[in-house]
Amino acid sequence: MNHPTRCPATRRTPLAASITHILTGGALLLAAAVSPSAFAQEQATNLDRVTVTGSNIPRTDTETPSPVQVVTRQEIDRTGKTTVAEYLQTLTSDGSGSIPKTFGNGFAGGGAGISLRGLGAGSTLVLLNGRRMATYGLADDGQKVFTDLSTIPLDAVERVEVLKDGASATYGSDAIAGVVNIILRSDFEGVILRGSYGLSGDSDGDAKKATLTAGTGNLSTDGWNAFFSLDVGKTDGIRVSDRRNRDWIGTGDLRRWGYSAGGSQFLGGAITGNGSGGGNSPAGSIFNPTTGLLESLPGCAQFSDVSPQDPGGGCLWDMANFRDLSPEEKYVNVFSRATFAFNDSAEAYVEMGYSSKETTFNNTPSNVSGAWGFQGGPVNANSGPGATVLAVGHPDNPYATPVRVRYNAFDVGPRVTNNKNEFIRFLAGVKGTWGEWSYDTGYLHSSTNLVNKRDGFLRYSAVQCVLGDLACPAGTWNIGAGSDANPQSLYDYISPTIQANAKSSLDMFDFKVNRSLMDLAGGPLGLAIGTEWRRTTNSLTPQTYTDVGDIIGLGYSAYDGTQNVYAGYAELAAPVLESLELTAAARYDKYESGDDSVTPKVGFKWTPAEWFALRGTYAEGFRAPNPAENGDGGLAAFSNALDPVRCPGGNPAPGGTQDDCGQQPVAIITRPNPDLEAEESKSYSVGIVLQPTRTTSITVDAWRIKRSNEIAQGSTADAIASGNVLRDTDLLNGVPGTGSILAINTNYVNASASKVEGIDTDIRQDIPLGNAGDLRLDLQWSHTSKFERTEGGTTHEYAGTHGNCDVTNCIGTPKDRINFGATWNYHDWSVSGIVNYISAIDNLAETGGTKEDDCLNFRADGSPAPGNCSLASFTTFDLSANWKVADSMEIFGSVANVFDRTAPLDPATYGGINYNPLHFSGAIGRYFTVGAKYTFN
Repeated sequence: MNHPTRCPATRRTPLAASITHILTGGALLLAAAVSPSAFAQEQATNLDRVTVTGSNIPRTDTETPSPVQVVTRQEIDRTGKTTVAEYLQTLTSDGSGSIPKTFGNGFAGGGAGISLRGLGAGSTLVLLNGRRMATYGLADDGQKVFTDLSTIPLDAVERVEVLKDGASATYGSDAIAGVVNIILRSDFEGVILRGSYGLSGDSDGDAKKATLTAGTGNLSTDGWNAFFSLDVGKTDGIRVSDRRNRDWIGTGDLRRWGYSAGGSQFLGGAITGNGSGGGNSPAGSIFNPTTGLLESLPGCAQFSDVSPQDPGGGCLWDMANFRDLSPEEKYVNVFSRATFAFNDSAEAYVEMGYSSKETTFNNTPSNVSGAWGFQGGPVNANSGPGATVLAVGHPDNPYATPVRVRYNAFDVGPRVTNNKNEFIRFLAGVKGTWGEWSYDTGYLHSSTNLVNKRDGFLRYSAVQCVLGDLACPAGTWNIGAGSDANPQSLYDYISPTIQANAKSSLDMFDFKVNRSLMDLAGGPLGLAIGTEWRRTTNSLTPQTYTDVGDIIGLGYSAYDGTQNVYAGYAELAAPVLESLELTAAARYDKYESGDDSVTPKVGFKWTPAEWFALRGTYAEGFRAPNPAENGDGGLAAFSNALDPVRCPGGNPAPGGTQDDCGQQPVAIITRPNPDLEAEESKSYSVGIVLQPTRTTSITVDAWRIKRSNEIAQGSTADAIASGNVLRDTDLLNGVPGTGSILAINTNYVNASASKVEGIDTDIRQDIPLGNAGDLRLDLQWSHTSKFERTEGGTTHEYAGTHGNCDVTNCIGTPKDRINFGATWNYHDWSVSGIVNYISAIDNLAETGGTKEDDCLNFRADGSPAPGNCSLASFTTFDLSANWKVADSMEIFGSVANVFDRTAPLDPATYGGINYNPLHFSGAIGRYFTVGAKYTFN
């Protein structure tokens, strides 16, 4: 919703008039899409008309029956964010399943996606000027196909409109969680040069950015306009270890805060279970063939400065020394548009976009053992016949028999992932009026081409050769203290550069028309009709050697498929009374695979008084399985899980320790399922719109989304309970079947249902200050009261908890997110402050358990952690200012996280070392940005 402003009274409600005033600048940029229909309707109504996301029918009142949040360019600028993705992920409606750029070692590393309502980036439809884009080449978690927000140049953005009630009969039935419509400039004259430089309070993470926007031609006088926006930038990476001054942020060693070595997820090398497990260290450890227990090899002090060292005899090392907090990235984004008016009632337009982005992410060195999976099933390099061993006679094997070995290959170096993605978009269309009809038709082609290269990963068969076979042609790999003697040729053999290639494309043709049918008591009856054909392709070749399970610790992901979809829709907007508007729309989607659906949407808006309106909607959604879910390929990934065998009822089993009761890293092997059914959804919203004064506006909307036949990985808990797992040989007291879980086998399945509901509040207040300027206050508050998932007759509730990692990317589901902003405008100055609040969450997989038994983490003394099994709430304050030095010159600056708040300790998530990705600004710390904008008149 827009800010209210003071403007002359019209037939519109004061709230509508105020919002339309704010949109006046944007109306010119919408001219190509709106003006033909607006001019045709203006002859009958003599009112300005605009098109609002969620409808193809122009209207005079921008407060529709559907809740739509309109974010102006000024609101984006005041946050100091330099990319579209960074800004959108601060919206209170964004939730778990969001994909931050900082998760560089994930399946979708290098991409950035928004997840409305926490239902996943794959259920949020992202549009550019009302049309789709090709999806990112890499699917999140190897499953969820989504749109990458980082391909959009921020300086070309005019505003963003977020349709928050779920599902859209207009844009696509697959918009289950809602629609984000990023609206770019539609014409521009002049030249704008803009540059900025950012730097953290720790003098790192340098961000350099420059933008050039230039255009010529006036559509009304010259009959044409053409412009382009060029956006280039580079951001330096930040290592986790660069934040050692920020408590737990800069280290994987949590013992200072009461955790054990084995209970610190990112502290490696501990020998656990009284010698039965662990031991992956830079010194190396081997299993004594007589006792069957691990014993560390010498040389730990040469590699690690962690103190105190492991009382269990291991060689502790800090993973923070290798892993990036934020990746290095370089990008070029270009957007251009040309518009040609060839008579008074029609115009042709062409849009072209190009983006090239490269990200580099560093992670920890590889182990020589472990468990992972591929199409053929799990691979166990820890124990059994596939275990990695040192041969008899190997320099590090003092025994007369082959011994199992654990080793973290510091001498190979960190694992480095480099993603280079190229994105192109071409759109050509014609729009105008023909008689009483307004039309818009176009052809769109969009594609991505991504190359994912990785260095530092170990080839399993090569490692087995150089460690387990003294006659290996590549030689013998001396590990730990003796690694200096290894030739480079050996490392080239065991750690080749590997690569995966991902491609996606979208070809779409659409045609839509609208007109007024007749005058009703409240205004003209509007009709819109449209049709669409689109063809999408998604393909990912597996990383080199992962298709045969030959890369240690690297999961397998591959898919290939094409979808052809035919759709038609119709929409009616009926202001049956001055005070009552009814809307209805229906969409038919036909997939070439055989799936089809009819999805309706209806709404109402009742305005009994100028200052009050009641509104509501009901909509249905439909999402067919994508190629990653039911096509060719498969997925082998890593996650965390609780082990009820080693920790029944929250207490260690005989022979176990408290470390067995926390989340354990596991490999999860998931296979595509050709029998999957489509997901379906039902969405409800009801709300009020208030404008008690001309400077105050309030909207409150309650919403609910019910998703059935949800496509997800089969429950890991059910797989563990049924024994569909691969376990290690570190048995508890020798009891069979009690070894640590290495891998879990699942399929993609149609889970029973999910239900998410909550309330959104948006409050805006303008305060005139006379000679002191004016003050504008705004607050957005999203409260999630329920996040249920039902599987096999059992309902799990996640709202307010950390769980579960299968659903939320191990980020959790806070119940409340609040943004409060204040902007003071005084002559040539504008100063803004924004408070961002994220509520606390219980460190539980779901509600219903007890913190004493079911907490995801425990301290060394057995007490639930962190806090009393709760992650603290997190609040930051951002400050920005803009000074218009002259008509052509502006200087701006911002400080993010002004008070340098540290992110709360989160020992359960794998998205960041000891901090939750939702609290990323608290991991980076205070961050400064300065810049200038020059306009050539």
